[in-house]
Amino acid sequence: MPVAAVKYLPLLLLALAWEAVVRLGLISREVLPSLFDVLKAGWGLAREGELWQNGWASLYRGAAGLALAVVLGGVLGIAMAWWRTVNVFVAPLVEALYPLPKSALIPVTVLWLGFGDGSKILLIFLGCMIPVTVAAYNGARSSEQHLIWSARSLGAGRLRVLWDVVVPSALPELLNGIRTALALTFVLLVSSELIVARAGLGYLIGFLGDQGVYDAMFAVVLFVAFMGFFADRLCLLLTHRVLAWRE
Repeated sequence: MPVAAVKYLPLLLLALAWEAVVRLGLISREVLPSLFDVLKAGWGLAREGELWQNGWASLYRGAAGLALAVVLGGVLGIAMAWWRTVNVFVAPLVEALYPLPKSALIPVTVLWLGFGDGSKILLIFLGCMIPVTVAAYNGARSSEQHLIWSARSLGAGRLRVLWDVVVPSALPELLNGIRTALALTFVLLVSSELIVARAGLGYLIGFLGDQGVYDAMFAVVLFVAFMGFFADRLCLLLTHRVLAWRE
């Protein structure tokens, strides 16, 4: 059996078990619709365009917030590791915000920017920037000192050493932080859209649940899970490509 088939065999078994327990009456359809009904409802949402319309709204918000977090968080983390003054002023803020439940920022971002895209993007940015910053800082701090000394002995300035030695050394840890932030993006996105949104996959889940259309609601949940899985696979592929020079 191919390795890929073995790897995803548990998902197939889970799908079969889902369908079996519902059809055998072990779980009520009112609590858990059958997988066949869920897929059928999902096809209907896709054909009517609701899934794609709300999916693009969520994708835009998530991508924008994550991109800002990666760029600013990465720069800030490396700057903290390289310049002591930056670390002195910024480290206390990072340490204070790191344990804060990011969903607690939902009312704050809505108060500032309302119910539109801006509040969701800001929430994802604020929530994801901290893990990216911490990862970039730890990666930059782990740079091998003898490489830095060697570069300086060859006449490289501080900025050249930063770009040629410190940034490449920080990449593995930074990419791990980005993967963590990617997962957090979906959590914050759906959470905020469930509470304060007029469009998006989280909004669609809440709306369908309120209407009692549970098969379609589960279909959207599965679609979000598939998006998260696909995004994580892309992140891993990007990580392997970027770090190919280390092998």
